[in-house]
Amino acid sequence: MVPVMIQVPPTQSAACELGTRGSLSLCSCAATSPHVEARLRKHADYQRVYKAARKQFSASMTWFLAGRPSAAEVSLMRSSGCAPTAGPRVGLTAGKVLGKAHERNRIKRRMREAVRQHLHELPDGIDLILHPRRLVLTMDFVKLESEVLRIFRQAAAQTTDRARQGKSLEVVAKTRPNA
Repeated sequence: MVPVMIQVPPTQSAACELGTRGSLSLCSCAATSPHVEARLRKHADYQRVYKAARKQFSASMTWFLAGRPSAAEVSLMRSSGCAPTAGPRVGLTAGKVLGKAHERNRIKRRMREAVRQHLHELPDGIDLILHPRRLVLTMDFVKLESEVLRIFRQAAAQTTDRARQGKSLEVVAKTRPNA
């Protein structure tokens, strides 16, 4: 496999230039598409959201919502050469319980498209993780889209409610009793 080289402006770190396997990195400073920036990619980001959030349910998936990383975490991101994204980030999971690899891949493709079409509904500064159920594989795409849109609007409403109360998402999530 021949490594792919990209042009990186001098203001950005060379660490963002190539991924570990010689392919393009999905680092936000090297990204050309706004949708690439809107993904949760690191295990630590997923763990932070799981720890700060509470599981919420919908008809075809469960989801977790948390606020953006603290100032210390943002400074770590900047020191590695990558500018943190300001917009919302969405993570998808599809474990082996959902089926064989081709079925999980199809679920993820459908979910990514529904998220891409409605990403503008989410407010800036939040991280959202979606756990689809197996029925996402066979449900009508229009129903899937409406489900994702409803979750995004519900997440936006929760964010604005907490902002009005003057509390961050992470503080509120930690003070609630576990269910």
